[in-house]
Amino acid sequence: MNEFVAILCHARRFKSSVKNLSVGQLEEVKQKLDKIIEERTLEVEELRKGEAEHQEKINSYREMLAADGIELSELQSSRTARTGKRVPRAPKYEIYNEAGDRITWTGQGRMPNLFKNRIEQGEEMETFLIDV
Repeated sequence: MNEFVAILCHARRFKSSVKNLSVGQLEEVKQKLDKIIEERTLEVEELRKGEAEHQEKINSYREMLAADGIELSELQSSRTARTGKRVPRAPKYEIYNEAGDRITWTGQGRMPNLFKNRIEQGEEMETFLIDV
């Protein structure tokens, strides 16, 4: 695709690429390019209109805020400050594997396979609760 664009944008390369085309074919290419240019121009105009309307709305809101005596900084400061990293949850369940290692689970996320296997064997989840 980049090669195609490079040929289109370079006059000599473009001319050598289309030298085998007839005048009729060149006219077809011209009509298609004119249509594409017209469509693109309309798209750009619509975008500019949309941006202008958006800017007008922003200006009208600023004027409304100023008329009510509200500063823009007051609105921005009312946002809640985002806290840093969340505190990890304490484990709610524990189980010991055959090697004697303690496996814990908070009760959220995927259940560890050891817990799944024991529950499938008929044990109740309450037996794994950590006493607080």
